[in-house]
Amino acid sequence: MVRNTFYTDEYDAVVVGAGHAGCEAALALARTGIKTCILSLNLDSVAFMACNPSIGGTAKGQLVREIDALGGQMGITADETALQMRMLNAGKGAAVQSLRAQQDKHAYHMRMKRVLEETENLSVLQGEAAEVLTDGGKVRGVRTTFGEEIAAKAVILATGVYLNGSVVAGEFRQSAGPNGFAPANELTKNLIELGFSVRRFKTGTPARVDGRTVDYSKCEVQEGERDIYPFSYLSDGAPQRQLPCYLTYTNERTHAVIRANLHRSPLFSGQIKGTGPRYCPSIEDKVVRFADKERHQIFLEPESADSHEVYVQGMSSSLPHDVQREMYRTVPGLEHAKIMRYAYAIEYDCIDTLDVYPTLEFKKIGGLYTAGQINGTSGYEEAAAQGLMAGLNASLKLRGKEPLILRRDEAYIGVLIDDLVTKGTNEPYRMMTSRAEHRIHLRQDNADLRLTDKGREAGLVSEERYARFAARKEAIARVKEALEERVSPKRCADFVTAHGAPAPAGGLSYADMLRRGIGIADIAEEFGILAGERRADIETAVIDIRYEGYLKRGLEQIEKAKRLEDKKLPPDIDYEKIGGLRLEARQKLNKIRPENLGQAGRISGVSPADIAVLMVYLGTKK
Repeated sequence: MVRNTFYTDEYDAVVVGAGHAGCEAALALARTGIKTCILSLNLDSVAFMACNPSIGGTAKGQLVREIDALGGQMGITADETALQMRMLNAGKGAAVQSLRAQQDKHAYHMRMKRVLEETENLSVLQGEAAEVLTDGGKVRGVRTTFGEEIAAKAVILATGVYLNGSVVAGEFRQSAGPNGFAPANELTKNLIELGFSVRRFKTGTPARVDGRTVDYSKCEVQEGERDIYPFSYLSDGAPQRQLPCYLTYTNERTHAVIRANLHRSPLFSGQIKGTGPRYCPSIEDKVVRFADKERHQIFLEPESADSHEVYVQGMSSSLPHDVQREMYRTVPGLEHAKIMRYAYAIEYDCIDTLDVYPTLEFKKIGGLYTAGQINGTSGYEEAAAQGLMAGLNASLKLRGKEPLILRRDEAYIGVLIDDLVTKGTNEPYRMMTSRAEHRIHLRQDNADLRLTDKGREAGLVSEERYARFAARKEAIARVKEALEERVSPKRCADFVTAHGAPAPAGGLSYADMLRRGIGIADIAEEFGILAGERRADIETAVIDIRYEGYLKRGLEQIEKAKRLEDKKLPPDIDYEKIGGLRLEARQKLNKIRPENLGQAGRISGVSPADIAVLMVYLGTKK
């Protein structure tokens, strides 16, 4: 289609997409002094929660706290609009504990939109990007479907699931984005022309029901927690007014309805071609894959304080609407529930992240970055983390500074991006604690200690945030010093034995008592210590003391791994010419172009013997 071209303002950067990735990218750019335009298909979909209206969860809570520690926005907005907060895995080790908050999806969208509108250096514009404009292998801007050319030196693509979006439910298929929003049908062709490898992924969402028609007496109530710390280090605490969620289960009747209608499921009929998320399967997929399970958990979660819509978590589906009506009503509590929005699956285009540098810059076009679900990830938190890093790295490049690349031992964000650009993904990628080999160091409670200095150096951490960080560091040091105080042998023996531990030969410090498994609350109450100290500061100090041995061994492993990370690989190596490398290794190394030996060793198809060859090669080049 021929359009009249017209030119508008010139920016330093344009962010395409205003979902969770786009918002963080645009804010990171604008807050570091970069004149930025954020382009959204529909301003009513800014930071929209098309699926589960929640932030955080296992491993995802760590990502949100890391985003916050670096100076990002997600944690602040999540705290301001939370309907309920809970600490997951509270009874397990500190490494796998994660904060999760049920969000008011309408309030979250409106609050984040307001933040964008009121941020200096940031212009908000509704429109669809049709083409990324380039010149001499570098970005020069974008062209919209209206023919508007927006000049820019950096472009960040954060298109979510909108690229050629297609909604599917049973025999019904419609070109659409999530929640009835319009798709973006023109950009994919341009991405292929630019050299991106494009693939098709799929995700889905469950029905929303009218909460007034739910019989909650047949469900288990799930209250929130008020005495826990929130996501952001700038927030003063968890909300004290919280709404309950509810737990119920599927049963054999539910499974029978699903099995009887599998022939009408687009997942099993072959109508859906895209690859779906393995760790968040639809209910029909669960029934087939886990045929021996008698029931599956279903959580009923409020979507907003100003709406009766309830999200039926655990029952994502693409079955036809008539089957959905029958299926949902077999669940205890939902027998008379009225569906307000039916479940659906959505297929969309995304790219192969092996074509992307660890900065999230496209290898073939300078100044072009990608972030979020276009990179093949799932989840708001994964998207926001990538958006923040893409925005920061684009800003750093525009300011003539070194990029910020987080290592796997420094952050979950580092694990996420390294997995994407080194290993790639053949299915929607979800962050999990098991992916992080150094998770005892990457806890949610110490994200600021790991990352706030890096965020400040990059120019994103505000004075208020850094002042709080400095005060918290002092408080943790003060708590640790207080816990090293020793108690007299007599008083110590009485207290320790009363708590089931063997009597010590002499006196013990409070830290010694912690190492013997006695809780800090009991110690503080008995000896009257740590009055006035914040719970979050005490918790970090206590974890460091209790896990001291593990942390020390972990640091030794990190130092060993860093020696490989420090051995840089020249960007112009022709791996085809290095004798001794296997054919597969040569092909993979030439495609991915790892930045160091550590990254090279994590590439699938590169063996330890290949790494030894590269070490010899680097030695000869010296």
